[in-house]
Amino acid sequence: MPSCRHWGRAAAAFGRPKAIVAISAHTAARAPVLLAAERHEAVYDFGGFDPALYTLRYDAPGAPALAERVVALMDAAGLPVHVSPQGGLDHGNWTPLRYLFPDADIPVLPLAFVPTQTPAQQFALGQALAPLADDGVLILASGSITHNLRRVFGTGMRGPVDAPEIAESRAFRDWMAARGAERDWDALFAYRSRAPHAVDMHPTDEHLLPWYVAAGAGGREAAPRRLHESVTYGCLGMDAYAFGANAARLAA
Repeated sequence: MPSCRHWGRAAAAFGRPKAIVAISAHTAARAPVLLAAERHEAVYDFGGFDPALYTLRYDAPGAPALAERVVALMDAAGLPVHVSPQGGLDHGNWTPLRYLFPDADIPVLPLAFVPTQTPAQQFALGQALAPLADDGVLILASGSITHNLRRVFGTGMRGPVDAPEIAESRAFRDWMAARGAERDWDALFAYRSRAPHAVDMHPTDEHLLPWYVAAGAGGREAAPRRLHESVTYGCLGMDAYAFGANAARLAA
């Protein structure tokens, strides 16, 4: 993850985040929930992988005071939200955080999103959170730009990690990048019917939906910028995007 390390340094160069609101494909609920614990630990919400992964830690401070600010913003936007004193960072959160900010000294506020809501609704959630940027708060969203685990596990993960990318994955990833560059939000919101191979690449779309939360926080006028692209097992896209006014500076 050398790119993640670079982005962490780049972000700090124009303002170290005072806190992070983290939205992960692996923390979902029937209504939005803020995990406002005083401290967080890594949650090992996976199985069947290298045992060494279960030794990795990311013990970060929580951000219960920030939860009050987020509640106020979401209330103003007419969006319900619950606050829980519980904590924990799923692997979709602690994996990038370990590279971006390895000292684990920035307060983190996980936000469980609603995976049954549409891309447009996720975008509206991000728009509600947009004023946090003025407070020095970073919005971090994680998922996967393509995510068909039936294809990945079809070989029992015995296939080569660096297998050539299948055409369906390439077409979908490039479509997302192109439509984002054009700020074609209507197409992006309707991706399941308009993007090539959308249902194949996302049989369920919870791993793409955090992308729309971050995009909403970046604003309609800011074109999503693809900072990194890579694929494992030929079909699992690991593209990374930046949103908002500072996106281009992260690409430098």
